[in-house]
Amino acid sequence: MGFLLECPNCGKRPVSEFAFRGEYMKRPSQEEPFEAWTDYVFMAENRQGPQIEWWQHRSGCQRWLLVRRDTTNNTDHESFWFEERSRHVDS
Repeated sequence: MGFLLECPNCGKRPVSEFAFRGEYMKRPSQEEPFEAWTDYVFMAENRQGPQIEWWQHRSGCQRWLLVRRDTTNNTDHESFWFEERSRHVDS
């Protein structure tokens, strides 16, 4: 399925220019137990509906970005840099 993603640097581009890199999850601290790290690395939620995901603009500026995307219909995109996540991600 084709759709457009908006790179904060390059503007709207076809999704074929990007590489999906997984769901965004808060990273455990180094003091967290092994099980927390196992869940972080291997246990994606694969939620249906809106979720925040890592994407890389591989055919453009090469930067990594976060995208809030509705996985049921690939709409309602909102793209932002990792550094701006506090304004877009619920704690």
